[in-house]
Amino acid sequence: MEEFYRIRRLPPYVFEQVNRAKAAARNAGADIIDMGMGNPDLPTPPHVLEKLKETLGKPRTDRYSASKGIPGLRRAQAAYYERRFGVKLNPETQIVATLGSKEGFANVAQAITAPGDVVLVPNPSYPIHAFGFLMAGGVVRSVPAEPTPELFQALERAIIHSIPKPIAMIACYPSNPTSYVASLDFYRDLVAFAKKHEIFILSDLAYAELYFDGNPPPSVLQVPGAIDVTVEFTSMSKTFSMAGWRMGFAVGNERIIAALTRVKSYLDYGAFTPVQVAATAALNGPQECIQEMRDIYRKRRDTLVESFGRAGWDIPPPAASMFAWAPLPEKFRDVGSMQFATLMVEKSGVVVSPGVAFGEHGEGYVRIAMVENEQRIRQAARNIRRFLESGVETLHNVVPLANRR
Repeated sequence: MEEFYRIRRLPPYVFEQVNRAKAAARNAGADIIDMGMGNPDLPTPPHVLEKLKETLGKPRTDRYSASKGIPGLRRAQAAYYERRFGVKLNPETQIVATLGSKEGFANVAQAITAPGDVVLVPNPSYPIHAFGFLMAGGVVRSVPAEPTPELFQALERAIIHSIPKPIAMIACYPSNPTSYVASLDFYRDLVAFAKKHEIFILSDLAYAELYFDGNPPPSVLQVPGAIDVTVEFTSMSKTFSMAGWRMGFAVGNERIIAALTRVKSYLDYGAFTPVQVAATAALNGPQECIQEMRDIYRKRRDTLVESFGRAGWDIPPPAASMFAWAPLPEKFRDVGSMQFATLMVEKSGVVVSPGVAFGEHGEGYVRIAMVENEQRIRQAARNIRRFLESGVETLHNVVPLANRR
């Protein structure tokens, strides 16, 4: 039977080959070090858990909640933006709670996209940035991911050559998967570009608090007048290690926030009220836990770069995010990122994400998530060293090697 319309717009699940290799290795008893998915392994801060426990079972908390987020939660997010970025937001009209930033992106696509609308998306990029709009009937045009002058040249070309004219562009800094970081000067230029061409900016700021150089990543909303054209998405997942809680926010332009709020009102009743109360406690409570988590990720970053480098794989140290964006080792560059990631599982027991999963311009790279402790990262490096030293010519099960130059 023919596939349903929206399913036809989605490619085959690109991680499936790696997942099959991972499952086969585990079934064979292998010790798998999984650095593929950005799934935080650190515990949620104790004061957040205590607030959840305190709220559970209280009168009315088991009922349907507020789809746009309980008022105290939206006020807490407004306070965070003022404290962190110096940006004042109206919690009634400029903030809506989402079930994680991923759901927010998917539903804002449903809210603003007409069939055939063009959206400018970085390539490589986190998959929902493109596929949220594809599922909504839109058309994606790829632009470079790195925040450089070349990006603006590509944006200008896209505006000129896209029919119809694009309605929005995606920004994601610190970036998933590349870990690129944007400056406030870059955002000033981006806002000016958006206003000149009358398109919206949809900014993914999920990794705002995971930075390692003492220079906090800015928000595009810090640019005066940015709120006229911008909605920004944040998440509790990485900042407070609350990934499974599914709590995030969209903030900014009132027109888009109103559209997203209306769409969500038809689709969900919001997160479980005790989760929203606990998220409020996270935003309003002690913030030292954020620095503690940041320090742990920085140490993991340093361990990864140092130990993998000694193993023969030089990895550029990321300035932010929980990911390293690693070029394939030189002798494996003709193999491709998908085959290399599969071989990594089979030959070293280490899982990474193939760069091509994030767009065709991710080919030649893999994404490594820093979700294992330092001891396990060093173990991964030892495994990888043996794999790299074994020699690519010995890997007879790799079909593409027959075509090596």
